[in-house]
Order: sequence, then C-alpha cells, then structure tokens
Amino acid sequence: MRRGWKMSLSGGLRCCRRLLSWVPVLVIVLVVLWSYYAYVFELCLVTVLSPAEKVIYLIFYHAIFVFFTWTYWKSIFTLPQQPNQKFHLSYSDKERYENEERPEVQKQMLVDMAKKLPVYTRTGSGAVRFCDRCHLIKPDRCHHCSVCAMCVLKMDHHCPWVNNCIGFSNYKFFLQFLAYSVLYCLYIATTVFNYFIKYWRGELPSVRSKFHVLFLLFVACMFFVSLVILFGYHCWLVSRNKTTLEAFCTPVFTSGPEKNGFNLGFIKNIQQVFGDNKKFWLIPIGSSPGDGHSFPMRSMNESQNPLLANEEPWEDNEDENRE
Repeated sequence: MRRGWKMSLSGGLRCCRRLLSWVPVLVIVLVVLWSYYAYVFELCLVTVLSPAEKVIYLIFYHAIFVFFTWTYWKSIFTLPQQPNQKFHLSYSDKERYENEERPEVQKQMLVDMAKKLPVYTRTGSGAVRFCDRCHLIKPDRCHHCSVCAMCVLKMDHHCPWVNNCIGFSNYKFFLQFLAYSVLYCLYIATTVFNYFIKYWRGELPSVRSKFHVLFLLFVACMFFVSLVILFGYHCWLVSRNKTTLEAFCTPVFTSGPEKNGFNLGFIKNIQQVFGDNKKFWLIPIGSSPGDGHSFPMRSMNESQNPLLANEEPWEDNEDENRE
C-alpha cells in the first residue's frame, strides 16, 4: 500500500515537472503574440498614416515573422536523436557487465565492445564513455541529458526556452531561430524608433497605441541585446566546430585531450551544421551531414583519423589491381 502511494506521488511530481517545463515556452509565445498585435494593429494599422509605408512594413514584417515562428517550432518539436541499437549493450553483455564486480574487468569489457564501434573519444581517465543509465557506449560527442533522461547525439545543451535538448537533430534549427530572433527584434526596433520619437515629442496624440509602441521598442531592444550575444557565441562555436559542452570541457581522444579535435576549417565547420547545399542554409529543413554517430576529426597523422585510415585499404586494393 505504501509502495503504491509512493509511486503515485512520484508519478504526480513527474507530471507537474513536465507541465512546469512548458512555462518558459508559454512566456515566449505570449510575448510574441503581443508583439504581433502591437506591431500589426497598434503601429501599422493605427499609428502609421501612409498607406505605402503600412504595406511595406507589413510585408517585410510577416516575411521575417514566418521564418522566426517556423524555426522556433522546429527547435521545440524536433525530437533529440538517440544512439541506435548497435551502441546499446546486448542482454547478455549487460548481464555480464552488471554481474562483474571488478572495475578493471568491467573497463576491459567495454574496451572490447568499443572495438567494434566507430568510437574515438574517451573519458578524462582514458576509459570508454559508457552511460550506466541508458546502458550504452556513448558515440563521439554524445552525452546524457538528465532533463530529457536520454543520451542525445552531439548534445549541445538543454534549452528551457524551447523545452528541448539541442543536439544533432535540431542544432541547425536552433541557430536559425537565434538568427531570425535577432532579425525580428532589429526590424521592430528600427521601424518603431521613428514613431517612438514622435510620441516622445508629443507630435502624435496620446492614445492607447502610445503604450504599445513605446513598450514594443523597449522589449525589442532588450531581447536584441541578449539574443545577439547568445547568437554571437554560437556562431563562434560553429566556426570552431564545437558544442557548448566541448567548449567547457575539452574532449579526450584515444591519443589524449584535443581542444580542436573536430575543427576542420571554417567552411567545413559550417557545412558540418548546415550541409553542403547553400540553398538550405536559411531554410529550417534538415541538411546536416552524417547520422550523428560519428564525425570527421582533425588529426596530425592518418592513424589517428578514422576517415584517412579508411582510405588506406582502398589505396592498397588499387595497388593490387594495378599489379
């Protein structure tokens, strides 16, 4: 009876936590809806007198608004991608691992299992990266998210403002959301500023629209400053081909710690997030290369680079064919 009561309480708390996790998203949605009303109705339809100016303002505003809301939607509802089945321990391996009491033997078991997988990063102590909650060997750049309760491929961070884990599947959408958010705030601030001055000088009548226009400029500037800093930081991360977690904790490879282990050069680093086709760079459509389980690495010699190492047998085969 007591056990059932505890389980019900635990389930209720989890449900409350899930509901509360949507509060930041709800706040953003309410602010955006108000900004839409304030800009379209109170500014463009009430305050702006020139018909041509109204049309121009509304066309550009809605073009930015569509991409802004589209990328926000994709950031929220694109599910984090988890490692596929081959990285999970089989039932027999899991049983063997859990029954083994000697840490050194457990460590060796993981090393033997990892030999069959494209895994080249290690823990700080040099051990194979293993998640004891998901019971899997972590692919490179994969981390366990305690909020989502899962391992996420190329995890960057968990963002409460989208109530989602940002990783391989939606990092491109998150960057686009930041970019269009900055553009949205900048566009509102620049087009509202002229009417803000007119209200300030008393050139326009003090009506209800005055409050919306003045507050709209203040909110747009406030969000612009914070968003441009965040967007700038993520642009720097993309230029170095790093995640937020890797920026704070240097990844360790089989050869040792390497700050720029995934840095392939500026253009290739951008392509790792947005893909090779530039037509899709501004559109929130999945175009990131690969499957999120393995990534090209920068290395000083071929033996440390799995991509170059894979080319060796091909070259040997070519030599044999020539003979």
